[in-house]
Amino acid sequence: MSSLEERGDVGVGAAAGSSSASVGVGAVGGALEAVAGGPVLAGMQEEAGLRREGSGPESDPDAPPKKRVRLPEGESGKLEERLYSVLCCTVCLDLPKASVYQCTNGHLMCAGCFIHLLADSRLKEEQATCPNCRCEISKSLCCRNLAVEKAVSELPCDCGFCMKQFPRSSLERHQKEECQDRVTQCKYKRIGCPWQGPFHELTAHEADCSHPTKTGNELMGILDEMDQSHRKEMQLYNSIFSLLCFEKIGFTEVQFRPYRTDDFITRLYYETPRFTVLNQTWVLKARVNDSERNPNLSCKRTLSFQLILKSKVNSALECSFLLLKGPYDDVKIKPVIYHHVFSNDTNETDYVPLPIIDSVECNKLLAAKNINLRLFIFQIQK
Repeated sequence: MSSLEERGDVGVGAAAGSSSASVGVGAVGGALEAVAGGPVLAGMQEEAGLRREGSGPESDPDAPPKKRVRLPEGESGKLEERLYSVLCCTVCLDLPKASVYQCTNGHLMCAGCFIHLLADSRLKEEQATCPNCRCEISKSLCCRNLAVEKAVSELPCDCGFCMKQFPRSSLERHQKEECQDRVTQCKYKRIGCPWQGPFHELTAHEADCSHPTKTGNELMGILDEMDQSHRKEMQLYNSIFSLLCFEKIGFTEVQFRPYRTDDFITRLYYETPRFTVLNQTWVLKARVNDSERNPNLSCKRTLSFQLILKSKVNSALECSFLLLKGPYDDVKIKPVIYHHVFSNDTNETDYVPLPIIDSVECNKLLAAKNINLRLFIFQIQK
C-alpha cells in the first residue's frame, strides 16, 4: 500500500510538475512574442504549419509548387540596379534601346555604339575590337543577343512626363498615346496657335483658344506661308518628274569601296569601279568630312562625292544626276539633283554633299564593308 501511495503521490507530483512546466513554457512564449513581435512569431508558426502539412500523408507529390513570396520593394529595387549594371552597354554604360550585339566573349554593345566602333576602325584603318576584352569584332563575328533584348524591354523605366514606371517595351506607346501629362499642341496650331502643354489641359485650352475666331485676312496670311513651304517641298518632286520625261535616262547600282591615300598621314576615301551609263564610262569618288585630318575625332560626320567622266567626248555633255539608296540598304538619303556640263576639260564635278540625314546614318555607311547606292543620270538635249 505504501508503495502504491508513493506511486500515486509521484504521479500527482508529476502532473503538478507538468502543469507548472506548461505554465513556464507559456510565459517564455509570451515573452518571446512580446520581444520579437507578434507577426514574426505568427509567421514562424504558420511556416511550421505549412511544413507539417507538406510532410503529411495527404500531400500530393504531383501538385504544382507554391508561388514564391514576393521580395520587399527595397530588395527588388536592388535587383533592378544589379540588372542595370549587368545588361548595360560596355561602351556608353547605358541600357540598350534597340538591338544588342555581343562579342565572341559575351560582352554587350548597343547597336549605336557597335556601329560607331566599326566606323571608327574604318576611319583609322584598324581592326575594331571589343572595349572590354580587345577581341576582334565585326558584323560577321558578332551576333545579336535576343535574350538580353527581351530582358531589357521588361525592365521598368520612368516616364519623362508623369514619372510613373512602365516596362520599356510599353513606355513609348504610353508617352505617345496614354500619358495624361505628355506635351501636346493645340489643334489650331496650323493657324498660328503656339500653345504647348500637358494633355489633360488641352480640352480647357481649346475651349478658350482665340485663334478659331481670327478674321479672314489673318487666316489668308497664314495660308500663304503654308503654301510657300509646300511649294518648296513639291519643287524637288516636280523637277524629278520633269527629268523622267527626258529621252536619255540611265541608272545603275554603284558600289563604293574604301581606299587609303599615299600621303604620309593616310586618309580614307571611297571609289567605285568604272561603270557605263548612256554609252559613257564614269567613276564616282567620295570622301569623309571633306578629307579633314582626323575625322574619327569628330562627332559630326558627312560624306561628299564627285562624278567623273572617263570617256572622251566630241561635244559638251550636259547632265543632271542624283544618288539614292540602294535596293538592299536601309540608309536614309534625301534626294538632291545636281547639274554639270561635262567636257574633255571639265570632266569632274566638284565634291557635292551626299544628302544623308544625320551622322548616325553616315556611321552606318562607314561601318559597312562597301557602300551600295543607286545613281541616276539624265542627259539634257538642246
